[in-house]
Parts: sequence; C-alpha cells; structure tokens
Amino acid sequence: MTKILLGLVALFVLASIAACVNSALYTSRVEQEYPAIGQMIEANGADIHVITAGTTGSPVLMIHGASANAREFQYTLAPELSSEHRIFMVDRPGHGHSGRPAGAETLGVQAAQMAAVLDKLAPGEKAVVVGHSFGGGVALRLALDRPDLVEGLVLLAPVSHDWGGGGGAWYNKYAGPPILGHAFSQFAPIVGPSGLKDGIHGVFAPEAVPEGYMEHSAISLLLRPSNFRSNALDVNALREELGEQSIRYTELAMPVVVYSGAQDTVLNPALHVEKLKTEAQNLTLLNLPNSGHMPHHSHAKNVAADISRLALTEPAE
Repeated sequence: MTKILLGLVALFVLASIAACVNSALYTSRVEQEYPAIGQMIEANGADIHVITAGTTGSPVLMIHGASANAREFQYTLAPELSSEHRIFMVDRPGHGHSGRPAGAETLGVQAAQMAAVLDKLAPGEKAVVVGHSFGGGVALRLALDRPDLVEGLVLLAPVSHDWGGGGGAWYNKYAGPPILGHAFSQFAPIVGPSGLKDGIHGVFAPEAVPEGYMEHSAISLLLRPSNFRSNALDVNALREELGEQSIRYTELAMPVVVYSGAQDTVLNPALHVEKLKTEAQNLTLLNLPNSGHMPHHSHAKNVAADISRLALTEPAE
C-alpha cells in the first residue's frame, strides 16, 4: 500500500513538473503571438496596459469582461468610433498584459485602475465608459467611486447584482485557492484549448461567432496560468462584491444605456439589468430579442451611436 501511495505521489509530482514546463512554453509562445501593443501606465504598484485608437474628440474608456482582454473591442466596436473619439481599451488587472495589484479581486481596486487611466490620459475630462459583462460591474463601480470622470455609461450584457448562486465554471473554484490554485492553473494550457472554442460558441449563441474572432481577440492569453488564476479570483469574488456594490446604485445620476440580449446564456438579464433599471436614475434599457451575450459585435453600429450620443463634444472645463 505504501509503495502504491509513493508511486502515485511521484506520478503527480512528475505530471506537475511537466505541466509547469509546458505552461512556461505556452506563455512564451502566446505572448510572442499576441504581444502588448499599447502603452503601459503605472498605478497602485502595477502596470496597466492600454490600447488606444483615435487621436481627437472626447474620451471613451472600454472595459472587457471575464476571460477576455482589451482586444475584445479592437476590431469591431473601436473602428466605429475612432474617427471622432479617443478610445482607451484597457486590460483589467491580471488580464492581457496588465499587472495585478493587491486586492484586485475587488471591484473597487479594479475601478481604481480604470480611473488611473483616465486621470493620466484624459486629465480634466469626463469619458463615456463602456463595460461588457464583468466589465459592466467595474464600469458601475467607477461611476460610483469617481463620478467626476464619467459622462455616461454604456453597458453591454452587464453583471450588476448578486444573482443568488449557481452558474459559473467549476474550474474557477479550483484555480482560486492559494496553493492548489497555482498548481491547478498550470494545467490550463494543456486542457484549456479543447474547451475554448466550445465556450466561445456558447457565449455568442444564438448568433454566429464572427470570422477570425479567436485570432482578433487574442483569447488564448487567458490560458496562461497567471491570467487563468486572475480570472478565477475575479469571478469567485464577484457575487459578494456585487451584493455590496448594488446598494449604491441609486447614487447613479449620469445617463446609463444598457444593451441586453434576451437569449443570453451566460447570465440571466432578469437578475441583473431588470433590477438595475429600477435603481439607476437615468437608465435606458435596450432589449435585443435575438441576441446573446456579445451585443457589441452584432450591434456595433448601434452601440457606437449611443456612445457618441452620450459623449461630450468638447472637453469639460
């Protein structure tokens, strides 16, 4: 029995070593394929990677959702706006090429990193803030904590409230704990790619995945162990964070536009946007009967038009 146990331990150790070597090789390869293409801003002891588009006009800040990065907006939504606005597409902490400060699993710290981008790149101005999914929760927190920076919100299939349990990917629970999480995340580059494409189809359903989405969005960056674990930490803390944050939504005085897909399979709009519309003072809800969780792709022109409508035509004094 002892020999069997020792053999299993040895096998696990060897598998872990192999996984670590593989994850290091994967990380090197995928970061060469999808390098940082924006500028780095330091805040709270961590770098923030910001991809920019457009050189004139009022600022627009775009915040991506879980499992994604700033390139999520780069080839569909941003081109609709770059001739008239300065666009800042930000990697959230620990995602893409951004560093991760202490406490980054909290929405307050994530919002502080977004605020640092605007303080640095658009000082004295208010921006329209766009948030997709998890990024919608961060956008809401930014508007609550720093309303001086926010002209209006455009939220795309956003999370906003504690949904009461259920849902969420099982692997996030294993990737989160301090010791087990680090070890478990080393296996993401091995087993992750097979499920990534299926996951993308589910996120876009019932609509088709846009051609070239995998390459344009650099979604493979997610499977780097550090990014994978950052994502898990964010998602694991989200329900409690939203529960605490949502009691403040009556403070929101700026205009808020929400795009919500009726066939969203990632989150239930009734548990999020339907509640938010009763709490924010100036909210317009756009229900999309034939859309899912990615309205910024299938409705990019309409989303861009609402962003422009909310944006300041001149810098704030």
